[in-house]
Amino acid sequence: MALDGTRLRDSTGRMDKGFLTAQQRTEMKAILRRGWTLQRFARRVNAILLLDKGMSCAEVAEVLFLDDDTVRSFCKAYVADGVAGLERFESGGSTCDMSDEQVKAFVEWVDETHPTSRKIAGAWLRKIFGLDYSKPGLIALMNRVGLVFRKPTTVPRLIDADAQRAQIAFYDKLLNGLTQTEMVMFMDGVHPTHQSRAAGCWTRRDAPPLALATNSGRDRMNIHGAIDLATGQTVMVEQMRIDAASTIRLLDRVEQRNQTMTSIYVFGDQAAYHKSKEVREWLSRPERRVKFLAIPVYCPHLNPIERLWGVMHEHVTHNKCYATRKEFCEAILEFLNHTVPNQFHRFRSRITDNFRVIEASDFRVLA
Repeated sequence: MALDGTRLRDSTGRMDKGFLTAQQRTEMKAILRRGWTLQRFARRVNAILLLDKGMSCAEVAEVLFLDDDTVRSFCKAYVADGVAGLERFESGGSTCDMSDEQVKAFVEWVDETHPTSRKIAGAWLRKIFGLDYSKPGLIALMNRVGLVFRKPTTVPRLIDADAQRAQIAFYDKLLNGLTQTEMVMFMDGVHPTHQSRAAGCWTRRDAPPLALATNSGRDRMNIHGAIDLATGQTVMVEQMRIDAASTIRLLDRVEQRNQTMTSIYVFGDQAAYHKSKEVREWLSRPERRVKFLAIPVYCPHLNPIERLWGVMHEHVTHNKCYATRKEFCEAILEFLNHTVPNQFHRFRSRITDNFRVIEASDFRVLA
């Protein structure tokens, strides 16, 4: 007898390991999880019998295609109520096992301590109330009592809402008053490292686990760049380091690329090299057409080029491995110097000046 051309038994009468395809294995496990009440009851009885033979919960779970917490819950139900306990099919995580006072105490504890994993919450319930929930049961419980898992938004500690409002108002006024020979650009530095960056992605459920080849190098690029949001035009300068010299070189190239402009307003952060003596002296020369405008401190969200760096990583570095630093650098510069300007319509909705004011009072800031 064979399945897809594979023998079901070897010469000793044992089943050949792995005779199912990945898709067939997934389908079979789905049937087990979807089983009828009688079938599910039989699995629970099998679990108790296997535990009685000396197998551990983890071993029984592997044999029956369950998780070990589920096997423990079967054992707990049998010890408490015998066969009747195995015959009950209640949805895990219902609040009926907890009193209103216990639910209130649990929610208040979560709201005060912000546990970073389900296991921490489960351990607290076991320690305080003696309640033991399976993984899906605890997740269901936390959903039912109004708890959610969220990643905090990072907010600069010294952010100034009034300074942000003033900056946005100034930018809007400047933009609305531009003549045909004036333009606005945003500048900043970025330091991509020659290393693979794994990112979540969609794949087939029955496909093998995904892996990303990594590089052993830690070399990084230093790019000082500027972008014009009206056209998508970019100016990029690769330097050994980002400093006053790279700032002057970048601003000089901005002027060279825009010969017809009488005034070029360039917004940038308040890094020391942007405000250095050398840069100030260069900007003060009569022939200079660049006007540097500083963005308030701790406000990277008011600099759209920061969004360009994020888009660059998504398209060039995420889930990609470059064998050499040369290939890595060429890919990044190709994207910044050519792909973005030539196909800015693809990225315009991501790289915008749709600014917003961030206030610490809008969040519950963790200590």
